[in-house]
Amino acid sequence: MYTTSSCSFCMRAKGLLRSKGIEWDEINLDESPERRDEMIERSGRRSVPQIWIGETHVGGCDDLFALDHQGKLDSMLARQGTQTDADAEHTSVLILGGGPAGYTASLYAARAELQPVMLAGLAFGGQLMLTTDVENYPGFPDGITGPEMMELFQKQAERFGARVINEDAVAVDLDTYPFKVESDEHRFTCDALIIATGASARWLGLASEDKLMNRGVSACATCDGALFRGKAMAVVGGGDTAMEEALFLTRFASVVHVIHRRDELRASKIMQERARKNEKIRFVWDSLVEEVLGEDEVTGVRIRNLKTSETSQIEVGALFVAIGHKPNAELFGGKLVSNENGYILVEPGSTRTNIEGVFACGDVMDPSYRQAVTAAGTGCMAALDAERWLASKE
Repeated sequence: MYTTSSCSFCMRAKGLLRSKGIEWDEINLDESPERRDEMIERSGRRSVPQIWIGETHVGGCDDLFALDHQGKLDSMLARQGTQTDADAEHTSVLILGGGPAGYTASLYAARAELQPVMLAGLAFGGQLMLTTDVENYPGFPDGITGPEMMELFQKQAERFGARVINEDAVAVDLDTYPFKVESDEHRFTCDALIIATGASARWLGLASEDKLMNRGVSACATCDGALFRGKAMAVVGGGDTAMEEALFLTRFASVVHVIHRRDELRASKIMQERARKNEKIRFVWDSLVEEVLGEDEVTGVRIRNLKTSETSQIEVGALFVAIGHKPNAELFGGKLVSNENGYILVEPGSTRTNIEGVFACGDVMDPSYRQAVTAAGTGCMAALDAERWLASKE
């Protein structure tokens, strides 16, 4: 497996293999940058991780997950008889999601001796895994990387007895009680369900974007930015995430073009100031990407000015998309009340949903703030709400 130190997708892939008891040989490109060309030649891709099982090139993180969901990964790993639960296991509190909200809920539920089970998901750590330096979380005056913070969150929750399983929930039954939840390898019933499934990055929806995914198109600067060292790069978006991505990429890029469909940024004032002061960042206003250029790798983007309708091309070696997020609430469609954008609605001042005993916290119910500290706060609220609700039933 070829990896980099700050790559959240690498950590997710390793988490899946670790959950199956599999060991691997790892080539860290931060420690062995001379092997970058070797990875590209072997895989034909410019993103990490790149994974081989024996002589078979699996691909990246998404490819590994797809094999697992198709039931093919275990046989490739020469593992026979993957363990499944014949009967559902019961727990008082089941938590879905492995970001700041989920881990905080697990911590509080564990300290209340509710023995929570947490399906952290294959996307362990949530969006914080895509964050380089976290400077605005209380208690870390010198800052901390997103992956390091999530590792600390997990250790603290497990210290008090939370059980963490790196699997995705694939089915949820809220029509019967106790509630039923299934992953690929486990079945659970629970008295209280806490939903902390977070949100996911949005893509441009271009055929060329999909074609060049892992070949210069990415949503994770911390994962893939160093692979394009010395090249011009582009970031699409105008919010805090886009500014953070652009600023991080200036460590490696000759120039970073920030392409935004408006003539002003949505980012916070401090992030705007940092981006504007950086000599490597150039802004392309009132424009959208119409096509990602290149055959086997990104060579540029074609953009259209929304005010003049003129088109032009920018030569770049990589494109990073940072245009917002969508809540990961598909499992609950039609069961839980949500707003027009799909965010789960909760009662004001609480985390209670429209179904008694089901609570929602973090970015899956927060369209406004979407910060690690607010997610953690609502995770605390969800655990306390669940604890009090269970006590009232008893």
